[in-house]
Amino acid sequence: MEAPKSNSGKSILQTGKKSYHRARTLLVATGFSLSVGLPVYAGIALQNQSSPEYSKSQLIAQNKPVELTLVSYAVTKEAYSKIIPLFVQKWKKERKQDVVFRESYGGSGSQTRAVIDGLEADVVALALGFDTDKIQQAGLIKPGWEKEVPNNGIVTRSAVVLVTRPGNPKKISGWADLAKPGIQVVTANPKTSGVARWNFLGLWGSVINAGGNEAKARDYVAKVYQNVAVLPKDAREASDTFYKRNQGDVLLNYENEEILASIKGQSQFPSVLPPVNISIDTPVAVVDKVVDKRGTRQVAEAFVKFLFTPEAQREFAKVGFRPVDATVAKETQKQFPKIGKLATIQNFGGWGAVQKKFFDDGAIFDQIQGGRR
Repeated sequence: MEAPKSNSGKSILQTGKKSYHRARTLLVATGFSLSVGLPVYAGIALQNQSSPEYSKSQLIAQNKPVELTLVSYAVTKEAYSKIIPLFVQKWKKERKQDVVFRESYGGSGSQTRAVIDGLEADVVALALGFDTDKIQQAGLIKPGWEKEVPNNGIVTRSAVVLVTRPGNPKKISGWADLAKPGIQVVTANPKTSGVARWNFLGLWGSVINAGGNEAKARDYVAKVYQNVAVLPKDAREASDTFYKRNQGDVLLNYENEEILASIKGQSQFPSVLPPVNISIDTPVAVVDKVVDKRGTRQVAEAFVKFLFTPEAQREFAKVGFRPVDATVAKETQKQFPKIGKLATIQNFGGWGAVQKKFFDDGAIFDQIQGGRR
């Protein structure tokens, strides 16, 4: 992706920090926020430029525009495109200060590695608590991050749906059908994608929650992955494989993606919400080391807290995420079908245990993949 451009058409990064700040101020003055979709590692180049470090009081007192970088997983872009302007407007009204957002979206695992490797995110909103924990273990987020915000840091929920071809020609009605011979399954790679790990746990849990044992769960999941021809890197690429490239009979996807497509009138594909499912709980956190370095803690923390307000939660719900705010959940209950049996990550022992058992190098997923070769 090209670097952000100033009005002169020159690269802001090439013309230097002064030109960048002039261009940014101009955008703010004309009523626009600078929202730059960064490629996964683009932030590494940006961080090499020296940037002024303002204290919180200096930022407010000098009324300088403040820049926040949000790093999130692929399918949240639609929601944040609506939520960010609401926060910018609120902060401007209350604090008389402009906030300019930079945004980066991609597979949760890839985004996590990018932040650890140098992409300077003020806020991370990833698909897994485990990914946030990895950033903590790298020394960028302080321990106990989930206690610093409402709802233990979980900002949205979703579930796994099975999307079929129009008319459902393969008669797919639930988890068991995915293991049948001749069914082509599309799901992302659990090594790089958050949704793919949730999909894997949904598959495994469908056996355990029906009374099966670990051996039966492993056998079933292995059969499903024998029906997976390719493993796209993230949820968005998996969707493109199914919808745009017309590959596969069934796509394992976030419920919110299918709800959004339906809301937009773009979905001609039926979907099945299995009554035995897993609660896809996605967290948000402030990256302490970055906000303290850049003097953006006050604004970053305010933005994270804003995400839990009814105003922001309604925007999440509008694009298909199950809200965590009780008021909004009640308002939107007709939008979201009830799920009979909903497991959580705690039922699997937490993300640490899940990672070690299923997704570490040489763990069950790798063993299953090795058995396919």
